[in-house]
Amino acid sequence: MKTKSIITTAVLALSLIFGSTVMAQSKMEKDSKMVGGAAMYPSKDIISNAVNSKDHTTLVAAVKAAELVATLQGEGPFTVFAPTNAAFDKLSEGTVDMLLKPENKAKLQAVLTYHVLAGNYSGRAIMKAIKKGNGKASFTTVNGQQLTAMMDGDAIVLSDTAGTISKITISDVKQSNGVIHVIDAVVLPGM
Repeated sequence: MKTKSIITTAVLALSLIFGSTVMAQSKMEKDSKMVGGAAMYPSKDIISNAVNSKDHTTLVAAVKAAELVATLQGEGPFTVFAPTNAAFDKLSEGTVDMLLKPENKAKLQAVLTYHVLAGNYSGRAIMKAIKKGNGKASFTTVNGQQLTAMMDGDAIVLSDTAGTISKITISDVKQSNGVIHVIDAVVLPGM
């Protein structure tokens, strides 16, 4: 009888532990979004998630070359407009290779920090600012220059200083230190 009681207690304990783990994983999976074939977990920082996206290998390489990894792993919060590999491919031939050279680190940093806002701006907050601005909202990026947001139908689009338009294709990818919005074109600061 005693052995049966011990086994019953052990089974009950294991089912409670397993059930709690499954519930925690379900919540984590519910709050995560898929980007580049990988789940982006809100419990991880921007870089820890981005390195898993097969669509952002160029961006991750650029962040490493610009020595911005520690910054984007910092407390934040940050809003990052993350161009995909296809977005970088739209740049003039040789541009990415030129920017990745060590002697061009300052230019690369200027480009990358133009994709970052200090603060946590959800898609809803950006849309609210656009509405308040009668169709346009200006944001000061970490590099100090302006980035303009507007609506194109239901999509939020960004316009850089030269008028290049980039669409947010995946919004509100929550991170432990901010939020990522995936974009389909690289926005460039005035240089």
